[in-house]
Amino acid sequence: MRYGAQILKLAGFPVPEVLKSNATYEAIETLLEKRGKLVVKPIFYGGVGKKGKAGLVKIVSSVHEAMEAKRQLYFAEHNFHNEKVVANGVTFEEFIPSEYEVYFNLNVSSVSRRASFTLSIDGGVDIEDLPVNRIVENSFDVLTGLKNYHIIDALAALNAPQDLVSALVRHLPKLWELYNDYGFITLELNPIRMERIGKRLQAVGCDFKGMLDQDNPLADRLNLPAEIFETNLSEFEIEVNQLRTYQGQSDVAVINPEGTITSFMFGGGANSAATEILSEKTTISSDFGGNPPYEKMYHIARIVYDYWLKQSNVLLIIGGKANNTDIFVTFKAMFDAIRDYYNKHDKKDLYVVVGRGGPNLIQGFSYARDILESLEIPYKFFGYDSSMIEVIQYAVDIDNWMIQNKIKNSAHVSK
Repeated sequence: MRYGAQILKLAGFPVPEVLKSNATYEAIETLLEKRGKLVVKPIFYGGVGKKGKAGLVKIVSSVHEAMEAKRQLYFAEHNFHNEKVVANGVTFEEFIPSEYEVYFNLNVSSVSRRASFTLSIDGGVDIEDLPVNRIVENSFDVLTGLKNYHIIDALAALNAPQDLVSALVRHLPKLWELYNDYGFITLELNPIRMERIGKRLQAVGCDFKGMLDQDNPLADRLNLPAEIFETNLSEFEIEVNQLRTYQGQSDVAVINPEGTITSFMFGGGANSAATEILSEKTTISSDFGGNPPYEKMYHIARIVYDYWLKQSNVLLIIGGKANNTDIFVTFKAMFDAIRDYYNKHDKKDLYVVVGRGGPNLIQGFSYARDILESLEIPYKFFGYDSSMIEVIQYAVDIDNWMIQNKIKNSAHVSK
């Protein structure tokens, strides 16, 4: 909430009082006197979650306890997404008593291009831990925005108490204006604590997580320091991120440095499905959608191949049916890069699996076929009418088959 509080204030969304790491004893004592308690949290850059579950959020009732929590948490280590991250400071936050805790998330689907929200009145926990009947996911038109009736309908589906409905209807629509006006990709509050003041409930945002499109000029309006975007990136991620432009996405994350499938994923749906099914088999998770120009896609492909192709059994290119991405342009870039890679390196066993749809698909497939056959690389192409899940599973099956063949050949040679 160090930066989340100031962001939420832009939308007029109620927030707790927050003190920084350098807060004086007197300031901490004054904050304690308001509620009798306060919350101490470590500061992690890069949108790190699951701090509470890891025991890294402390509720204290004295200045002495607050300073002891600061000592414990200031450089706390935390394992998040299979990566060790280190805190850099703490916040002291006003404790908000509550009758309910609410989860709320906003994003725009890269598949349907519609804005969507997720809402639960059982917040304060990981949303994945809740049964599906305690969560509502609805979409709405970005042109009209998030309206009161969207929230009312969602809360009715959850059988929410009336005083909870009126409190949330007053404030949740404000978050769409914040999301839409400042270049957010994702905006999440968990929990929103519902404090009773007199006879009415008041929504207070007590934990904020947001992802910004740093290529969108609207994000600059927040005047956030560059340090909050820092993460522990690998050399590969840093090299690809240098190619970020407003035209076309280039989001990558290393999943398993020992993986045997390297994936080019186009769109959020492909990213989610492929990352989940491939699991530890994939070297990277990626999203290269948004109609990238030839030069950008070629350089990205060259970097990916240089880092990961030597160890990979399967190269997977997967995405839904594109609306505005020129498939021929992206394919030409990726397969020109694979041709150039093979011209510089010894040939290796590789199988290429492609599942794609969109403008100039047949022309793209033809170009890819000619290069792969000239390099004697086996391949399988799937069109837009194929199931994305089945295509990804096909890549997994091919990888398993190639691993088994290598084991058999190794055993035969040893004899």
